[in-house]
Amino acid sequence: MLREGSFLRLWAGTTASGLATWAMPFILGLAVLHDAITPTTLGLVLATRTAGFLVAVPIGGVLADRYSRRAVVLWAGLAAALASPVLAAGVGRSMAVMAAAGMVIGAGQGACRPAFQALTAEVVDPERRQQANAAMTLAVRITTLGGPGLTALLATALDVTALLLGMGLVWLCAALLPPRGKPAPDASDGAAAGFFEEFAEGIREARRHPWFLAGLGALTAVIATGYSATGVVLPMVSRDRYGTEAVLAIATTAYTAGGLLGALVIARWRPRSQGWAALAALSCYGFAPLSLWLPVPAALVVAAYVAAGVGVSLFNVPWFTATQREVEPRLLARVSSLDFMLSYGLAPVGLALIAPAIDAFGPGPVLTVCTAACFLAPAAAALTPTARHFSRR
Repeated sequence: MLREGSFLRLWAGTTASGLATWAMPFILGLAVLHDAITPTTLGLVLATRTAGFLVAVPIGGVLADRYSRRAVVLWAGLAAALASPVLAAGVGRSMAVMAAAGMVIGAGQGACRPAFQALTAEVVDPERRQQANAAMTLAVRITTLGGPGLTALLATALDVTALLLGMGLVWLCAALLPPRGKPAPDASDGAAAGFFEEFAEGIREARRHPWFLAGLGALTAVIATGYSATGVVLPMVSRDRYGTEAVLAIATTAYTAGGLLGALVIARWRPRSQGWAALAALSCYGFAPLSLWLPVPAALVVAAYVAAGVGVSLFNVPWFTATQREVEPRLLARVSSLDFMLSYGLAPVGLALIAPAIDAFGPGPVLTVCTAACFLAPAAAALTPTARHFSRR
C-alpha cells in the first residue's frame, strides 16, 4: 500500500504526528536532565498538554464531520507547529509561556486524532483498511522503538531549543503531507445545530453499536488500571526486586517490540470471530501487572510485556477498522473522538490515582485489582451482543 501516493502521504502525515507527540515529553525530559527546566515545570507543561488534548478531541471530532477532514488535520498540525517555537522560547525563561504553548500543542494533537481516523476511511477502500491500520500501527511502534536513540544522538549535537524547533518542523510535515479526502459536506445544518447537539449525535451513533461501547469500556479499563499500574510499579520492581534498571529498560523495549510483532501479524491475519479475538488479545495486557505482582524471574517480566504489546496491536487494528466500517461515515470523526477522549483521556487519571493507592494499600492489592480488571473487562465485553464480530450485521 505504501506504493500508492495518497496512502503514502496519509501514512507519512500520521507517522509525523505520532513522532511529534512522542518527542515532546522526551525532549523536555532532556531539558530537566540539563537543568534547563525543573521537574515541576515539566509536570505542569505535560499537564496542560493533556488538558489541551482532552478539550480539543471532541471539538476536532465535530469539526472534522462538519468540514473537510483534511482541513482539520491541516489547521491542527499548523497550530502545534507554530506553538513549538513558542515552547522553545519559554525554556528556562517562563513557565507560563511553556504551559500555554503546551496546551496549544496538546490541542493540535487532540484535534487531529479523530480527523486522521476519518480521513483514513476516505482515502483507503474498505477491503484494505485493516492492512492500512496495521501499517499505521507499525509506524508508531517503529517510531517508539527507534525514537529515543535517535533523539539522544541528536542531543549530542543540538540543544533542547533546537530539538523543540525540529519537533515543530515534524508537526509542519504532519499538517502538510496528508492527501485530500472527500469534499467537505454542507456545514450549514451542523453550524445551526451547535456543537453540543452535533456531539450528542455522535454519542447516539456510538450507542447504536453495543460492541463499540463494550469494547471502549474494556479498553478504558485496561488503560486506566493495567497501563497506569505498570507505568508506576515497573520502575519500583526493577530497582527493588531485581536490583537493576535494566529490567525497566528491557521490559519497556519488549512492549514496543511486541506491538511491532502484533502489527505485522494482524496485517495478514483475519480471524473468523474478529471481535472475540481482539478482546482476547486485549486481555493479554493483564500479564504485565501479573508479572509485577508475582515473584517471577526477570525473563518472565520481559515475556509478559511482549505479550502485552502484541495484544494491544491485535486489538487496536481490528478495533479501528471496525469503527471505520460500521459507523455512519458522516459521524465517524465524532465517534472516534469519543474513543480517544475516554481511552486516552483517563490514562492520566489512572496514573494520578495509582501511586496514592499503592501508598495506602501496598503494591500487592493494587496489582491484584489491576490484573483482574485487565482480564475481566475484555471478557465481560465479549459477552455483549454483536461483540463477536464487531458488527451489528
